[in-house]
Amino acid sequence: MGIEMLPFLIGCDGGGTGCRVAIADVSGKLLAEGVGGPANATSDFDLAIRNVRAALDVAAGKLDLTGPDLAGAWVHVGLAGVLASDSAARVAAALPFTNITVSEDRLIALEGALGADDGVLIAIGTGTIIAGRREAILSHIGGWGLQVSDQASGAWLGRAVLERVLLCHDGLVPPCDLTRSIFAGFNNDPAQIVGFAATARPADYAGFAPAVVAAAKAADAGGVALMQRGADYLTSALGVLGLRPGDRLCLTGGIGPHYAGFLSDQARAALHPPRGSALQGALQLAKAAYARGQGG
Repeated sequence: MGIEMLPFLIGCDGGGTGCRVAIADVSGKLLAEGVGGPANATSDFDLAIRNVRAALDVAAGKLDLTGPDLAGAWVHVGLAGVLASDSAARVAAALPFTNITVSEDRLIALEGALGADDGVLIAIGTGTIIAGRREAILSHIGGWGLQVSDQASGAWLGRAVLERVLLCHDGLVPPCDLTRSIFAGFNNDPAQIVGFAATARPADYAGFAPAVVAAAKAADAGGVALMQRGADYLTSALGVLGLRPGDRLCLTGGIGPHYAGFLSDQARAALHPPRGSALQGALQLAKAAYARGQGG
């Protein structure tokens, strides 16, 4: 595909399960997308960069573009695990762009979901994003990684169901269909669960989350209990962020919408569909950077 070589916008959305890259023209019109593997800057920095580059190559290939064609693009990269300015600078230095800004994935998710509106975003996939904006002031809760945080996330649900399986094995919690099924996958051997956990990454734990969600929908006691634990955390977070009647609340991600039925009546009344995706949010931030660069 031949296209005129004008400045491009590039947005990237990277998380623990995978990453996506979009190339657009300066008006924001989408031209091509590419998908890559996990891109968490804290869990595995080198892998994250390789996967972002691979997704970029896929998108560029669809337009018959090469690296030099994109060197002058205006780029915003939002990655899980970018927790401070030094990690953002490290990501920027590892990618071949001059006009690049880097943020945590919370910022692009919030920008995509809310647009110009105030409100709260709860985006739950492998990890958890809880962020709010009111009168241009941003705030967030959690998101410090599975080892110490990420409650309600897919990875947290996966780890929690394995914990529950072992509690059932020890006779401390009654077994249920969910725990029996998960335990059978480990040949009913607790040592195999311990071995799995010794090397498991967040995405590995998150592989068990769909079973938890399905069990809760089937009214399985274990599935309901785990989803309610996650929802109780989210409800507390909404209280800290000060969700008010009339505020916009967006539940997104592969797991997020499944918590809707476990939230309070006030929270459910505030639910609205997101205006766009995190990837669209990254493109919007790239477009804003381009406008500033042109004196706009």
